[in-house]
Amino acid sequence: MNSDNLVQALQKGFRVTLGATATLIEVLQDPQKRDENLAKLQLEWSQLSQEWAEKGEMTEQEARTFVDNFLSKQQGTTAPGTSHSTSSGSASTTPTAPPNIQLELEELTEQIATIRSELEKLRNPDSPG
Repeated sequence: MNSDNLVQALQKGFRVTLGATATLIEVLQDPQKRDENLAKLQLEWSQLSQEWAEKGEMTEQEARTFVDNFLSKQQGTTAPGTSHSTSSGSASTTPTAPPNIQLELEELTEQIATIRSELEKLRNPDSPG
């Protein structure tokens, strides 16, 4: 197994785990989803893992967008005295979350960033870092 296949397998495993976790959270929050997901457990494992991988990929993209937005806002406030006009014509479509959920999202985002950097190190073992 070459390093690209290993990285892809690790990334898919990560996304399956992320998707399964997102599904678990939905199940805990919504009784109707609980019934739907219990019915889905009767499906084949490969089909479920594919669904979870897709859901994990979407969650990863949402987290990345959130982090990018968060970092761009932080960069705008870190330099006092400089005037940044960050796309004043576009309205922000990022929903705001309660502080406890916001903190959890930030922690998950940090974990994703750590795992991503570890995957990059595995993908490119000769690169410094």
